Amino acid sequence: MKLFSLFRESPDEVASQKIYREAVRQARSESFYRDLGVPDTAEGRFELIALHVFLILHRLKRNASSGIMGQALFDLMFADMDQNLREMGVGDLRVGKKVKSMAESFYGRIAAYEAGLGGENAPFAEALKRNIYQQAQPSQSQLDLLIDYIRRETSALASLSDESLAAGNGSFGPPPSADGEGK
Repeated sequence: MKLFSLFRESPDEVASQKIYREAVRQARSESFYRDLGVPDTAEGRFELIALHVFLILHRLKRNASSGIMGQALFDLMFADMDQNLREMGVGDLRVGKKVKSMAESFYGRIAAYEAGLGGENAPFAEALKRNIYQQAQPSQSQLDLLIDYIRRETSALASLSDESLAAGNGSFGPPPSADGEGK
């Protein structure tokens, strides 16, 4: 019987899978691309997944015992990126290098977004333009909507109990849209 327990997923892994699926679902919301001008490219989709995973990791930092879940979430995200790159036809020899580069860039985004959450909107907007929008030129209103959304979701996730989050029961509110819904 002990042999089978080796193959069972831990509660942290199960919770991470649930919350990662929610982050991916939210990142795929059409209004980010249509209304906020995020490039609808593989890079743009990665950036939005990274943003939503960051929001969850930011919340997990509050609880010292959630490090295992945070690591499981990080590992799951990059295993998913590995699989997606392979499905897109990236050669086996390049996948590892590409995933490593993505992971390194994710750490940079974490630092920039942490600073943005604790500071003024102008430097936060610059970090979002550089990372999420890359060569695209969002309007100031698109940036403002995205920053408001990030701050709103940070507050909403902060209100979740540790137990709820540990069970993978985090969710996101409606994404922002040009018509004012999702605010």
